Parts: sequence; structure tokens; C-alpha cells
Amino acid sequence: MPDSSSGASPSGCTRPRTSVSEAEVEALVRGICFKTGPPRTIGVEVEWLVHELRSPQLPVTPERLRAAYAALRNVPLRSAFTVEPGGQLELSSPPAASLTECIDTVSADLDAVRATLRGHGLGLVGIGHDPWHEPRRYLREPRYDAMEACLDRRGPAGRAMMCTSASVQVCLDAGHEEPGPLGHVRRWWLAHQLGAVLVAAFANSPLSGSRPTGWRSTRQLLWMEIGAGRAGAPPLDGDPRAAWARHVLDAPVMCVRREQGPWEVPEGLTFRDWTRSAAPRPPTEEDLGYHLTTLFPPVRPRGHLELRMIDAQPGEDGWIVPLAVTAALFDDPQAAETAYRAVKPLAERAERRPAPHNPLWTDAAMHGLTDPELHEAAQVCFAAALDALPRMGAADEVTGAVAAYRDRYITRGRCPADDLLDRLNGKDRTS
Repeated sequence: MPDSSSGASPSGCTRPRTSVSEAEVEALVRGICFKTGPPRTIGVEVEWLVHELRSPQLPVTPERLRAAYAALRNVPLRSAFTVEPGGQLELSSPPAASLTECIDTVSADLDAVRATLRGHGLGLVGIGHDPWHEPRRYLREPRYDAMEACLDRRGPAGRAMMCTSASVQVCLDAGHEEPGPLGHVRRWWLAHQLGAVLVAAFANSPLSGSRPTGWRSTRQLLWMEIGAGRAGAPPLDGDPRAAWARHVLDAPVMCVRREQGPWEVPEGLTFRDWTRSAAPRPPTEEDLGYHLTTLFPPVRPRGHLELRMIDAQPGEDGWIVPLAVTAALFDDPQAAETAYRAVKPLAERAERRPAPHNPLWTDAAMHGLTDPELHEAAQVCFAAALDALPRMGAADEVTGAVAAYRDRYITRGRCPADDLLDRLNGKDRTS
């Protein structure tokens, strides 16, 4: 579940002075990234762009952000408060025993955050990619200096991802060891196929520089452009633990940390290569833990599953709908089975290529629910979620919000990106 210890060793037991072999890395990854058992907890990470309260098109100076964030650090929150490289604000909930508990915790924290930001003339904007401003680094730290240098080698997408994107990330337990709709193998597969439907249904980033990009989810386009080694999933065939362990070993090392001075940013060095060459120094278990935090697949196994493909949503409570829908489709056995059958025909469009670098995910990000097959799958999945939410104890307000979203967007084959495009073109399709 979400926590505030980003960058810590995934095992919770670091041995920074002890090097690790290739076999040890594989064993560690296999042991820590899928913690199986009955799905009991849920979490969410909500990212927001921070803009002028009255005129979001106006940039906010770093000095004003620093003052607002300094004030926020004195506000008691149950969620972990962190800042992204471009100054985006993130709240990561603690693991919650129910959907209701998760929503109540984050909602209360967001109320406190908004009240503090209002005192500084600032507000939160829920959109997947900043439609007005160019990427601008707010944080100046060795990690982000190294990340920028590494991602710049593939073009400008990395800086945009770091500084101008925001998302709703849903965190779910990995699932049972046994087969079935709540088994970890099924949930891993479902996350990557249903993920394309979630991209399309919640796409909310069609603009850059105040102009259409041609994509409903420009944020998802950025992740695709960053490349498969850094932001891609492993193949779905075979055992998820083995596939993820191979992916981690064969993924490029973003940086080699140093006690003093800038971190080294090697080119073309995989973690497997590093364990074999032991250069520029032998990798440690702590380095492995850090390496895992530099991989950004659409579904990241961290003991639990972190679903990272959903754009930030409009409105103060827009984040609740993708959280509720995703939780219902994974944690209610009947809804999970319905979702599995709904998205199974879509798998052929992926052409056995890992997400998001396949035709299915490309179509979802570009076309949203104007794609007939994605539209059909989304309608089935929303109906299943609405049927499941009362069984999960969801409040009437939550079920009502999901139903309203279905009526406004899903039934019509639309997503929030279409509203932004209509507004840009002087149309009003909100009624």
C-alpha cells in the first residue's frame, strides 16, 4: 500500500555495504514484489497540479510554492504528503481496510490541504497533463537531476512526465496464491488488460501549450515515449514473479548514487550487467531497492499492485470514481469475473506486446471511448462496478458519483478529455 518511504529497500532490511549477485537479486525480487493473501486493504495516491486559485493559467513562482508547502508540513494529515519534481502535490493514503475508510481519510486530508493552500492564493487542479505551462523543475535534488539527465536521452517526454503530469494511482492487494478471480495471476493479467479501459474511460489530458495534441491522454503518450525499459511492463505470459524479476534485471539503471557530488548516469547499463561487472562499484541490496523506484510500468508490483495509468480527474472529488470503480472490479469476485470476460476479447489487440507499448493501449490513449470495443467494455465494467459497490459497503454518495459519471461519460462514449476539447472549441456538452 502507499507509504512515505520512497527509495527505501523493498525488503525493509538494507545491507548497503554488502553486494548482491544476479541470483540474489532475482530471489529478492521474486520474494518481495507479490505478497499474496486475501484482498483486504486498498490505497490511493492522488497527484494534483498546483495553480493560482483564480487564474490557473498563471504560473506559480517557486517561492510561493515553498511557502505554501512549508505551511502544509505543519498540518496533521493521515496521508503522506510529498512533492513531485515539477511542484505537483501528492497525497498517499495509508492502507485502508475498506473503500469507505480510504475515501474518508483522503477526503479529510484534501479538505485540510485545500484550506491551507487557499490561504496562499493557490488551489489544486485535477488534470492529467498541464495544458498551459512548459515543464519546469521545482525540486533540485540528486535523484531528480539524475532522472532528468537519464530521460533526456530519449527526448522531451521525460521532463514533461516529471514536471507537468498528474494521476490517480490505485493500490490493491496482489491477491490469493490460488487460481480464480481473486488470484494474483488473474489480477496481474486483468490489471494490464483492464488498464487500457481505465485509460480510455478516465482520459483527461488532451492539451499541451493550450493546443490539442491529438491524444485524449497526453499523459499516457508521455509514458509510452519514455520507453519500454523504463516505463513498460514485462510480458504477461508465464509466472508474474519470474517475469517481473527478469524485467527488473534487464531494465536500465537510472543512476549510481554517490555520497558526494552528482550521481553517475550510466548509459546502456542494465541491473543484470551491473551485478556481473561490479562496475563502477558492486550493487547492493539498497541499490536494488532504489532501482525498483526508478521503474514506472503501468502496473507496478510493490508487494501490492500499484495501478498507475489513470489521469488526474476534474473536480474536488473526481478521484473517488476511478478509485471506487477499480476497487469494485478487482475486489468483488463477481465483478472481477465480469470484468475479466469483458476485456478478454481486447487482449488480441495487444498483439502479445507488453503494455503500454501495444496497439490496444495506444488506441485507448488516443481515441478514448470513441473506440467501439473499448466503449463496450467500459459499459460492461461500469455496470458490474455499480452492482458490486453496495456489496462492498460503499456509501450512497460514492455509488451515486459512479452512476453520474457513467451517465455523463461512459454511456455517451466520452471522457473528461472531450469536455476540455469542447471547451476549447466553444462547445458545451456538459449537460
